[in-house]
Amino acid sequence: MPVQPAGDDGTPPFPDADLMYIADLLAPPERDRYFGIRRFLQSSVRQPSIEYWNREEFPFGLLADMGKHGLGALQLDGSSTLFKGLMYVELARADVSLSALAGIHNELILGMISGLGSEEQKDRWLPGLKSFARLGAFALTEPDHGSDIAGGLETSARLDGREWVLNGAKRWIGAGTIADFALVWARDAADGEIKGFIVETDRPGYMATKISNKIGLRIMQNADIVLQDVRIPAGNLLPGATSFSRANELLRDSRAWVGWQGAGIQLAAFDVARAYALTRRQFGKELAGFQLVQQQLADILGNASASLALMAQLARIQQEGKLEMVQAAMAKATITRLARSSVAMGRSLLGGNGISSDYEMGKLFGDAEILYTYEGTYEVNSLIVGRAVTGKSAFH
Repeated sequence: MPVQPAGDDGTPPFPDADLMYIADLLAPPERDRYFGIRRFLQSSVRQPSIEYWNREEFPFGLLADMGKHGLGALQLDGSSTLFKGLMYVELARADVSLSALAGIHNELILGMISGLGSEEQKDRWLPGLKSFARLGAFALTEPDHGSDIAGGLETSARLDGREWVLNGAKRWIGAGTIADFALVWARDAADGEIKGFIVETDRPGYMATKISNKIGLRIMQNADIVLQDVRIPAGNLLPGATSFSRANELLRDSRAWVGWQGAGIQLAAFDVARAYALTRRQFGKELAGFQLVQQQLADILGNASASLALMAQLARIQQEGKLEMVQAAMAKATITRLARSSVAMGRSLLGGNGISSDYEMGKLFGDAEILYTYEGTYEVNSLIVGRAVTGKSAFH
């Protein structure tokens, strides 16, 4: 296909930056919905998110608008795996924090209650969650246990008559200060199994403190949570979440959606870098006319396109029920590594302006570091792949 000319309004060629036509793989109704939501996110979320990011504040109004566009119910609305993935791309392209919240909300909160909850739990929570009128927090990581959480989890649960009593601490819990409930993973004192519990955040003994001064995902309200003799009804135990193996299935899928986020942040870096290069003038001409600038733009878009193509293939095998942890880990590790490289090139291309969130690239630069680390660090995900292809574990 020949290179697309610039539009009459000065719009650059390939305005959507989708050189591999990944969106064309969607069925027509989903493709129309995709472009409609993309326009909403770019026009109504992207720019307003910058000041919320600067202030480390949560934009409840933006969340409500996202709910009106169905972004709170992606997990349960019958959408294809590819459509859901491209929604996470476009959410991250507009703001990574909100994409993280939407991903956790859909993949972990909705997915867990719908798949592992009782009928009473579904009736109580799912309607409000689908519209973002209610929020949940996924409380697994602890102050002293991150990568080794499966074996090291210390939060305890003890059955006392018709109530569970929970004690322990959690750290880096997204939405922990603003959620209506937390899905808390705790070890049953009776059998030693790790189980999932719904803990309403207004229960006596539940204390959440915002983690401030982060370099990225500053909109996401991460929290330190302390559970001190928190009592919940016996019915708050999720009947399908009575061993950590069920949590591991959810974590596998959540690693996959971080890959989509990694592709989205790279498209955002390309958008910002290209727009800057076309308007910024140095030495008497636009930056876009310099060879080294064009090389950086090509490299950023090449990384983003490779990431999208990898995730499109992952969506196919996930749709077919073939996704295993090794593929999710490889995608997450590879794409977040490329994302880190892409935003670094974008920051360099903007020069001194690249360190300021006012020009967006500084915001993306910080957010990329979080993608590289959360939902399994780059190193841990790499070792998961290494174990799968050698048959030997490097975990000790």
